[in-house]
Amino acid sequence: MKDTNQQYDTAVESCEAIFLKKTQDYGTSWRVLRTISIADQLYIKARRIRTLQETSESKVGEDKAGEFRAMVNYGIIGLIQLSLGASAPEDLSVEQTRGLYDEKKAVTRTVMLDKNHDYGEAWREMSQESFVDLILMKILRIRQIVANDGKTLISEGIDSNFIDIINYSLFALILIAEGKHTS
Repeated sequence: MKDTNQQYDTAVESCEAIFLKKTQDYGTSWRVLRTISIADQLYIKARRIRTLQETSESKVGEDKAGEFRAMVNYGIIGLIQLSLGASAPEDLSVEQTRGLYDEKKAVTRTVMLDKNHDYGEAWREMSQESFVDLILMKILRIRQIVANDGKTLISEGIDSNFIDIINYSLFALILIAEGKHTS
């Protein structure tokens, strides 16, 4: 039996390490991004993976695993932005940023644990193509919710879609690390 919790933590820690190094390099310049811009960044990453899946040709050099890591980090950015709001300061220290990242990482991990319990780790049998298709669908849902001024009648909100994108991306990273999916 694979230790999903340990694999999940290893995958998310690799994403967080990149995120914090970029925070040291760039500060929290991402604080200017609105929800729709974050959705568009996620869309670019997911479309690139889909193109790589369909053509197997990369001219940029970034592999699929790098794009999945970027989607984890943009998803975390989305969750942070939703919780801070536009009125919060744009400049945050690395330590403040780490605390916010860890907070959103914990929420996302709890959702993963709950869904894994209910769905029996069905994601382990899914294709990488399905992860990307589901991520693209979640992005389109975010766009529609934004177009509806953030309101839904019966559906989950933007935050739930960001959480699912993060978890699908982490599942893909786990399966890449296991050699079940190509990187």
